[in-house]
Amino acid sequence: MLEQQLAQERPIPAVDSVWIEDLTWMEVRDAMSDGKRTALVTSGGVEQNGPYLVTGKHNVILRGTCDRIARALGDALCAPIIKLVPEGDISPPTGHMLFPGTLSVRQETYRAVLTDVAASLRAHGFEHIVFLGDSGGNQAGMQQVATELNKQWNSNSVHHIAEYYRYEDLFAWLSTGLGVEEPVNEGLHDNYAITAMMMTIDPSSVRYEERKKAGKATINGVAIDPVAKTLQIGEKLMVKKIDEAVAAIRKAISQ
Repeated sequence: MLEQQLAQERPIPAVDSVWIEDLTWMEVRDAMSDGKRTALVTSGGVEQNGPYLVTGKHNVILRGTCDRIARALGDALCAPIIKLVPEGDISPPTGHMLFPGTLSVRQETYRAVLTDVAASLRAHGFEHIVFLGDSGGNQAGMQQVATELNKQWNSNSVHHIAEYYRYEDLFAWLSTGLGVEEPVNEGLHDNYAITAMMMTIDPSSVRYEERKKAGKATINGVAIDPVAKTLQIGEKLMVKKIDEAVAAIRKAISQ
């Protein structure tokens, strides 16, 4: 009975999505049959990001980057974003946990979730599992789990792509490559590059309309008006980030 159920033909056309959670199980099965055997496992966070950016900043960026990375690779699907990650001690609070709205999990909890998600994907037949972390606190856990799983499975099928998180290089390129300088540091967990990228995905996530009305449409001394200019810069930053990630993934998988 189960074999017949698993083999039944999909009764409707598949939608155009690379997100596993947006697909039916039949659409996932058929995408894998068509060669999509790489799974992208991303993690972001829910943390304070100053007075203008939503707490899900990293998740907003991942919603835009993972989709485009998967499509550029051609053989990949995106697992649901792991939105809850280590953000500091809970009791007593440290780090981002000092601010309302932040949600944190212990490092061991985070690593356990990564391990179980990767194992689930492997059980279904994905051949390569790629970890992409958009926040600094995610990197060590991803690398540790990738190393442990490859040893346990005697494989090189789990890859932590540290190149995806090279934000300092991206911020530097904003100045050297795009000519955008931030004349002041307002001391917020925010900057023009992140704001510009988020605006290409969801302008409401940076509270653009509210800031404009309040005369606060700047960050670190750089105006986010006119919108067209910021979107153009945000798109260039996104392309660079995505292109570098795609190249790093292809290199890791080929080794």
